[in-house]
Amino acid sequence: MTLEQLKRQYLEHLEIEKGRSLKTIANYDRYLNRFFDFSKINDPKNITDDILREYRLWLNRQESGETIDGRKENLKKNTQNYYLIALRSFLKYMIKRGIKTLPPERIELAKIGERSLDLITPEELNRLINAPDTNELKGLRDRAMLELLFSTGLRVSELCSLPRDISLKSDEFSIRGKGEKIRVVFLSAEAKTALKNYLDKRKDMDDALFVQTANPNSEKVQKSKTLRLTPRSIERIVKHYAIKAGISKKVTPHTIRHSFATDLLSNGADLRSVQALLGHSNITTTQIYTHVTDKQLRDVHKNFHGRRMK
Repeated sequence: MTLEQLKRQYLEHLEIEKGRSLKTIANYDRYLNRFFDFSKINDPKNITDDILREYRLWLNRQESGETIDGRKENLKKNTQNYYLIALRSFLKYMIKRGIKTLPPERIELAKIGERSLDLITPEELNRLINAPDTNELKGLRDRAMLELLFSTGLRVSELCSLPRDISLKSDEFSIRGKGEKIRVVFLSAEAKTALKNYLDKRKDMDDALFVQTANPNSEKVQKSKTLRLTPRSIERIVKHYAIKAGISKKVTPHTIRHSFATDLLSNGADLRSVQALLGHSNITTTQIYTHVTDKQLRDVHKNFHGRRMK
């Protein structure tokens, strides 16, 4: 059986047995194709340490398409790791089926520096949320969107998927996130009020919660048959209000998700609870936020350490 045939069966395994999303499967397909295009290998037993080393060197020299100060940037280490993780997972699948190939543990991921967060201050967050003009439908929509992002910590893709018939009688609702996992998120009083004000002014019949407020008869809308906003549209909206609010940093919907997590931790929430609210499958992902507790740790040290017994 060729690698291409095995890859197809592996992707079907991810979809059926593992329940991975179609987007995840498409990404793994793309990552593996890059290895296939590089190596020109058809037989799994021809994947060797030498091929792997050459592939890693090749990945490290690939351009990312981004430029800094006019210089073309190479693929970031964490991006390189996506390709290596996909290949390692594929090798594990083949080994489990008794197919001779390179042992997956031979693949070591590139070391990356500690992840930095794009954070804004509470004052900047307040200016951002209050930036929309709520005298018009667009502003009501955008205020509701910003309040909901901060209240729930939703990913932008999750926000886009929300239905119009979300219940405002309850303070919580369920969302299907990454890996088709369902979690509960909670509505603040501010988010509920903003959503009600927005929905009361809606005159369209679209099923989506957040929709376009202009050009409902545009060619793009007619083609997609929905007014539903896309993740890219919401990113542009957040950027617009960040500029309007006088925030010089890069602000995205994910920045507001960071603010949600750091606000919880700063006010005493435990890491496991924040992990559940964010929908992280692994707590190591949530641990990027632990730096916000540094001030509390300093206060603990100051208040409780150094009181020697006399």
